[in-house]
Amino acid sequence: MIPLPDSAILTNLYVPGFTKPDYFFEKRYIGLRNKEKRIYSDEEVKQLPACDTSHPHYKEWLYRKNSSHKLITYLANKKKALQILEIGCGNGWLSNRLSAIPRSRVLGIDINFTELQQAARVFNDCQKMKFMYGDVETGVLGDRKFDVIVLADTLQYFRSPDEILELCLQYLNPNGEIHITDTRFYPLKAMKGLNNRSADYFSSMGYPEMAYHYFHHSLGDLAHFNHTILYNPDSFWQIFSRQSVPYHWICIQKDNRS
Repeated sequence: MIPLPDSAILTNLYVPGFTKPDYFFEKRYIGLRNKEKRIYSDEEVKQLPACDTSHPHYKEWLYRKNSSHKLITYLANKKKALQILEIGCGNGWLSNRLSAIPRSRVLGIDINFTELQQAARVFNDCQKMKFMYGDVETGVLGDRKFDVIVLADTLQYFRSPDEILELCLQYLNPNGEIHITDTRFYPLKAMKGLNNRSADYFSSMGYPEMAYHYFHHSLGDLAHFNHTILYNPDSFWQIFSRQSVPYHWICIQKDNRS
């Protein structure tokens, strides 16, 4: 069982006393990630997104190295102090990279206490970064506001993009931005087949209940948000590019939504 001290700071990890952990999800999520070889040692986490060429997810980390570099360069070019929130930060590797942006301050939040503890342990020396345990949809962030909110390889764990993105907009400062990276968006006509395929995959891995926590979304889900597609893997030029990666990068702005 996860120890949850009341409103305690564990080095750089904050655990609100009113947080209600989902032990069912935690146990199965970690079990699945172990089986997928997605649980990394402390030393490996320190090096991410750099990854040994022999690792089964080496190519995936090449994609993430590329996308994180583009995001960090984009944000650094703003040349101003940034309060950054990463939702679904996991083991903290991207939060750590974001904290390297001059004058940035980063908060990583996740409901995966196991990986959060690792993040807090591995990156304990970084004074520009903190972690929080909890579900952003429960109001755990209180009245905090951010200039940038990042959802990297995370949107698929939310059933409703509308709900989570509307919530994120409430946590943004004026002219703030939401960045969705390392995320696949699919044609509507493909959804049924994809849902069946995901259910088959989770069953084959021994965790069929995880299908209830994984969702496929389309670009149409973002239609009424003021968004810009900064990278589209399905564009004509990217399809034939040697540097093409399979994930979208989308920026949603706080103000002037249509």
